Amino acid sequence: MKEGPDIARLGALIGDPARANMLTALMSGKALTASELASEAGVTVQTASSHLSKLESGGLIHPRKQGRHRYFSLADDDVGGVLESLMGLAAKKGHMRTRTGPKDPALRQARVCYNHLAGERGVQMFDSLKTRKFLVETDEVLNLTKRGRAFVEDLGIDISNLSTNRRPLCKSCLDWSARRSHLAGALGTALLDRFYDLGWAAREPGTRIVNFTKNGEVAFLKTFGG
Repeated sequence: MKEGPDIARLGALIGDPARANMLTALMSGKALTASELASEAGVTVQTASSHLSKLESGGLIHPRKQGRHRYFSLADDDVGGVLESLMGLAAKKGHMRTRTGPKDPALRQARVCYNHLAGERGVQMFDSLKTRKFLVETDEVLNLTKRGRAFVEDLGIDISNLSTNRRPLCKSCLDWSARRSHLAGALGTALLDRFYDLGWAAREPGTRIVNFTKNGEVAFLKTFGG
């Protein structure tokens, strides 16, 4: 019997087309019902329930009940990061779906990756933070510098509160469309939430697209060196 992590089991869970579509739908960060996920996967609700049971037992999704409904979301940031990395690897190796929709350019520009900003805007923000030495990477660990801390606090984010979170403060995530890194972790989430609070951007209902307003785009480019 082989010892160590069982990647084959995870690969089998994610590799089923219906389950892959369900997990991709949950990358929006929004909790969805079994019927909504069935629609995303193109299967019946009964079949979807079977798939969801397997994903739950595998630790990839987290269920919660509210009233008469049961909702599902990704289990944690690690699952979201793996899915985004797999999308990036698929794109790099040329394993792309042949049909692209009218919203594809918008998704590539700015979208939600589970709970943080991805796409061209997310990569731009990450590059800006690293170029200005607000983020430094040492031994594959991403750290916020003293200057970076001051910069983030000037944006109105309470770093001391984020630092007590059990999630990593800063984490790089491979962007599937840009094939470069964007910022994940507690800080990545806090920055996207701050953009919403400032009115710079808003989620397009029913999608992963993040739309920046004209003023928000100007402010973003000014802040992150466009």
